[in-house]
Amino acid sequence: MQPDRLRRLKKAYTTRSVAARIEAAPRGYALLDGPDVVPRPGDVVLARVERLGMHTRLESPVSRRQALFAGDEVLVAYGHRYAPDQFEAEVPDDLRPVHLVAAGGVAAVVTAKHAKISDATVLQPLGLLADARGVVTLSRCAPRALTPEPSPRVDGPTVIAVLGTSMNSGKSTAVASLVRGLVRSGLRVCAGKATGTGAGGDPNSFADAGAAAVLDFTDFGFPTTFRLEHDQVRALLLSVVDGLSGPDVDVVVVEIADGLHQRETAALVADPVFSRVVDHVVFAADGAAGAIGGVELLRRRGVPVAAVSGVLTSAPLAMREVRSALEVPVVETSALTEPDVLKGVL
Repeated sequence: MQPDRLRRLKKAYTTRSVAARIEAAPRGYALLDGPDVVPRPGDVVLARVERLGMHTRLESPVSRRQALFAGDEVLVAYGHRYAPDQFEAEVPDDLRPVHLVAAGGVAAVVTAKHAKISDATVLQPLGLLADARGVVTLSRCAPRALTPEPSPRVDGPTVIAVLGTSMNSGKSTAVASLVRGLVRSGLRVCAGKATGTGAGGDPNSFADAGAAAVLDFTDFGFPTTFRLEHDQVRALLLSVVDGLSGPDVDVVVVEIADGLHQRETAALVADPVFSRVVDHVVFAADGAAGAIGGVELLRRRGVPVAAVSGVLTSAPLAMREVRSALEVPVVETSALTEPDVLKGVL
């Protein structure tokens, strides 16, 4: 491939480690195409925008929202997607047309979508990006490697996990608010996201809240975590926590994506390692019934909840319902930024 063509591509957030390599040394790349090419999650693909749909912008490696036009050539990554409010999508077994299923740069074929959203933007793969070592993958270019087993925790930081009822229940906002409140308490705080779909918004919000360091699953070479083997998801939790647990760190706050009944999340919470690694859980919910059911489900699994927060706390009546049913504190998301409030729940 011509270096100028590579440099002109609109590159996605998920491909930022690859983009940095291209910028530093743009020669020696080629495209693999043809009927025998079988893409896999994490493979980097050059594609052409055929038709705009829901996603009309592509998040860049530095999280700039790049406007897309039909005919644009983009560099994205194959990955399965699970998003009840948007799409379910899977990686195909050939280079057929695919969809841009996440603005962070995830390509897959939509298998189901929410009734209230537009059809997905259509991409035509032109070939997998390859170099002298073969197909370029996110894992090969990732700055971090997985930790298969937990490091011994001797006077390590306190670990707070934020779980929720579903996507858009307020988990990421709760993480950012917790980070802010803990930093205001005089603590050194790091934050991460162990599972989900690659995008820069959440990690950037954690940094904006004052996190001294931020990591997520994309730093380990995964565009998404949907359909990963449990051992990989488990290793991601351990790796994010270990990677953030420096000797001068007081607290690590880590988000677990999606809801308690989503496959990867359910298996992770049920794993004994979760309770060994996590000291406190804050549960974000979008309604009273979800909050009550979620806390009870976690309790049955031996995972006590320190506080309930999330979207439901914008509704005083919903908060009243939860408080009448549970003994767990219900804390408005904005109040998580207050040191005095955190002292009472953590």
